[in-house]
Amino acid sequence: MSKLPQGKPQNIKPLGGANKRVLALAAATGASTIYGINHTLAKGVMPTYIGAYGFILLRVLGASLLFWLLSIFTKSEKIDRADYWRFLGCAVFGMFVNMLSFFKGLSLSTPINSSVIITLSPVILLILSALFLKERIGFIKILGILIGMLGALVLVLFGAAEQPNAPNIPLGNVLFFVNGATYAVYLILVKPISNKYSTITLMKWLFLLGVFLNLPFTFTEFTSVDWLHLPPHAVWVMVFVVVGTTFSTYLLNLYALKTLKASTIGAFIYLQPVIAILFAVLVGADHLSWVRAGAAALIFLGVYLSTRTKKTA
Repeated sequence: MSKLPQGKPQNIKPLGGANKRVLALAAATGASTIYGINHTLAKGVMPTYIGAYGFILLRVLGASLLFWLLSIFTKSEKIDRADYWRFLGCAVFGMFVNMLSFFKGLSLSTPINSSVIITLSPVILLILSALFLKERIGFIKILGILIGMLGALVLVLFGAAEQPNAPNIPLGNVLFFVNGATYAVYLILVKPISNKYSTITLMKWLFLLGVFLNLPFTFTEFTSVDWLHLPPHAVWVMVFVVVGTTFSTYLLNLYALKTLKASTIGAFIYLQPVIAILFAVLVGADHLSWVRAGAAALIFLGVYLSTRTKKTA
């Protein structure tokens, strides 16, 4: 992205720039809000109306169709042969293992736990960047990693073992951690090609690959759904997950990135669990215990310390 020339403030309209930033912030807020309420809504239809794995096939099928339809109105791009394996790796970690572990974890655990644990993704990304990209980690970041991991351990080891509609909370929490780890790997793999290809090109191919990767593991649950007799609220939730959580959030974040710094958008990861907790408690789908609150505080502090950057003049 090219930078605006310096020393020519007369070419910038303050009102227009301010409005553009407000819209970008609204887009980022909208994406975080959708993600936040998705935890409760998606869990509300599992496994009564659709299994976790069946839901994943619906999600990747729907998103793939939407992105391919949208690509009709954008410039076609050819994928270099040298990038084939990277595309496959991105699909494996971002549209296969990542999604299966999250939805299976959500069917076993609770919306609050899922929204809190996934905030560890930046911490896991930092660890993987240090291991594979040889990025240096200072003392404060190491301290943040340890505090964040301690919070996750508290949630897994000392939280409730089960509650209504959450038959195996510890295993579900572990799967949320797997979700965060695989998403961090996906971010590392996709970074080199994210500037080479448009978002639409990336998403249409990654989700299409995701369909074929998920199909053998999800087809049975997908076909066992009684599609003709689903109640309206279940249909609405499924549409929301496909169109809202999977499709619209990518477009909203893309729009926000055109105006805001990546670090600014990254800060919105703190907003997602707040919305998720408030929504889950308000609709009576979950409750906030002292153990969860303490674990969340440790995780948020850990993420803050491990992802903060020094301000430069």
